Amino acid sequence: MSKSIEEKLRILSDAAKYDVSCSSSGSSRKNTNNSLGNAAINGICHSWSADGRCISLLKILMTNYCIYDCKYCINRKDNDIERAILTTDEIVKLTINFYRRNYIEGLFLSSGIIKSADYTMELMIAVAKKLRLEEKFNGYIHMKVIPGASRQLINEIGLYVDRVSVNIEFAENNALKLLAPDKKPTDISTSMGLIRKNMIENAEDKKIFKSTPSFIPAGQTTQMIIGASGESDYAILARSENLYKNFDLKRVYYSGYVPVNKSGILVSADQAVPIIREHRLYQADWLLRFYEFKADEILDEKDPFVDPLLDPKTNWAIKNPHFFPIEINKASYDTLLRIPGIGVRSARRILITRKVHSLTFEDLKKLGIVLKRAKYFITCKGKYYGDVSFDEEKIRTRLLYMNRPKLENENSEQLNFFDNIYPKTSNGILLPEPKKIIMPTDKVTSITGEF
Repeated sequence: MSKSIEEKLRILSDAAKYDVSCSSSGSSRKNTNNSLGNAAINGICHSWSADGRCISLLKILMTNYCIYDCKYCINRKDNDIERAILTTDEIVKLTINFYRRNYIEGLFLSSGIIKSADYTMELMIAVAKKLRLEEKFNGYIHMKVIPGASRQLINEIGLYVDRVSVNIEFAENNALKLLAPDKKPTDISTSMGLIRKNMIENAEDKKIFKSTPSFIPAGQTTQMIIGASGESDYAILARSENLYKNFDLKRVYYSGYVPVNKSGILVSADQAVPIIREHRLYQADWLLRFYEFKADEILDEKDPFVDPLLDPKTNWAIKNPHFFPIEINKASYDTLLRIPGIGVRSARRILITRKVHSLTFEDLKKLGIVLKRAKYFITCKGKYYGDVSFDEEKIRTRLLYMNRPKLENENSEQLNFFDNIYPKTSNGILLPEPKKIIMPTDKVTSITGEF
């Protein structure tokens, strides 16, 4: 009995939830007369879930049928699950109808592998071509490139979509060989390299011929699964650093492994990756991309895992006391970026304001510096403002206390509006340190980068 399009949508949207390498930023595709949609830089409305995932796109699989037997994947061929496949016309219809109703701002399409990589790619390209050429859809389209697909098909899909992603899956090739025996590391790297080569050639052609059609204007991304194979965070960051350098990726997405299959070579259900590890990796990734950090500065073989209690930048600062304290009125831009609590934007504000007058501690508050962290690593006009002496262990203890979540065995009574939450000395003087902190103060910074 054939399934309705509603049933297919239910099955395939659920099957796509484990792929996080989608984002709708970076394209400049504009609307034209008698067209539908707009993927200009400001034309896509971003929505983010609490863990940083983009939810503004219609995110579905074309099919969850698959000839591969990846041990970590819910859609592996040996799994007894409900299967479905959407036709080209059905995907186009869903996209257009959802867009007209303002449910979505674009399409993210991936797929299980049916028959072969080339056959699957041909079906996905047919969707993109029909949206662009027949429906005149100029909204955002992100599609997966199947590793091992032919050069011709990769060249073709790049003319109709805004962004592509080739999932690398694991930081180490031996993990890929063990957990995804049907996938070859060389196929993945070859596809990434071909995409990068075509993007460079397209940029050069555009300088000569303004009418040259864009090739993947929003670039390429990838995804790594975290925690399924026992790899270290250092190995993950080192591989990400290599990908950014060699393939000019826009972003590497990190997906904490969710145990959906039973296998003796996978972690068990009670070893699911904590969300904080994924979060810390995004923070470390931000340091690689925008703060000029190297992977071996953040982590190394002796200390290969992220600290769940401190963000990577603060952790680095504490481990390198010889670098601090830094005089805020003399430090270069690159040096300012090394200070916890100072981000890209606030570092630039410091440089601009410094041209007018020397900065005071009060000035830093106005510039948006996160002083609860920064004050332990800076001086203003030679004065240190930390409430503990400049000592590695004392600073770590103080920051850990500030960032600690509320413990289950602590008094959990609701605070009275009129309660004074600050302790007093015997003479009635308020102390600057709060008695208890209900929630962690380390906010999600994988989006803002200000940490």
